[in-house]
Amino acid sequence: MANGEVPAAKLRAWWAHRQWLDGGRHRGASAAQVLAATGWARTGGGSAPYLGLFARAGLRRAEVDAALAALEVQELPAARGRSYLLPAEDFALGLAAGAGATETELGAAVRQLGVTRDEIEQLCLTLAQLLSPTVPLTSAELYVQAGPAVRPLGDAGRRRGVASTLPLALGLLRSRGLARRVPVDGRLDHQRHGYLGWDRPVHGEAADLARRYFAWAAPASVRQFRRFSGFGAATAKAALAPLELVALPGTELLLPSELAGEFAEFTVPSEPAYALLAATDGLHLLRRDLSRLVDPRDADRPVPASRTGRVLGAEADPPTHLVVDRGRIVGFWEYDPERRELVHELFVPMDAALRAALEAAESFVREDLGDARAAGPDSPRSRAPKLAALRAAPRKE
Repeated sequence: MANGEVPAAKLRAWWAHRQWLDGGRHRGASAAQVLAATGWARTGGGSAPYLGLFARAGLRRAEVDAALAALEVQELPAARGRSYLLPAEDFALGLAAGAGATETELGAAVRQLGVTRDEIEQLCLTLAQLLSPTVPLTSAELYVQAGPAVRPLGDAGRRRGVASTLPLALGLLRSRGLARRVPVDGRLDHQRHGYLGWDRPVHGEAADLARRYFAWAAPASVRQFRRFSGFGAATAKAALAPLELVALPGTELLLPSELAGEFAEFTVPSEPAYALLAATDGLHLLRRDLSRLVDPRDADRPVPASRTGRVLGAEADPPTHLVVDRGRIVGFWEYDPERRELVHELFVPMDAALRAALEAAESFVREDLGDARAAGPDSPRSRAPKLAALRAAPRKE
């Protein structure tokens, strides 16, 4: 290690500490409090928000669903237009952060699909009249009720995942705070949604998002902030200017000056603090710098079910859900809903604390979620090769 360079173990442990993954100190915090302190949680129809809130504050699914129904938290198109679970205090900022992506999507449809802005605005007016603030309508119901105001976009639209003008108008209404998408059954890990009328302000400066980001993710780099926010170089530079960031020796990583003293005095805890997280948890996703969460001795571990010799240290994103200890990745895990059990591969010997963390997560998934789906097309069938590979891995008992 070069003179003055920050040890990797300290960086990992600090990130875990700032992410409230250091031994259950924040049990009893609300979903909104967790998200405000540790960052917006990526959704996308998977279990990541539930797993992250359980790991940080012991929150059960019913508590998270109740917070969603009470508008204490909400799934919104935020940074880069991606879906995140946000606390109420950040609704306006999140919507402002995602507005540019919605405009980009609409602009592409205008150029490539023969859509006009006028017809989308007219459809927005029609949908606004149809949407109720209390009774959600599915996209299929809106398609029927909007009648000729919705126009199919043919094969070209289907190839781009936009079969009609309806999703473009709904996206615009959501980005303007005039509609919100809610899960039909109240669960974030299912993919059936309805739409409600809404009326929320949309405002926030680029510097506001930068300040939030570096409170959650620092030490982090300008490149990582740009990847999260979607900002161009000039916008990012202007957003960071008021923050008084200081550089960590020997790295490209920056830290707000008000955290510099705390970071300097921080030491790696002597006791392990295990947590089971989704692959898209903010511990990784805020920076997408997986190699810094991997101990060098684990870099050459094979990716489960890989047919091409992939290894963990060369991955951009986690290949499975993760077991972590003080920020270090110490295992892979997935859930088998047919056998109703958690399957894992550990990089460290089993001890009482690790066993307790595994059992707690397994019980939570079995009793509250039924499965631990990743976002997208994940299913028990698609997961079968990973489950087989994890079961075949050597045990560290």
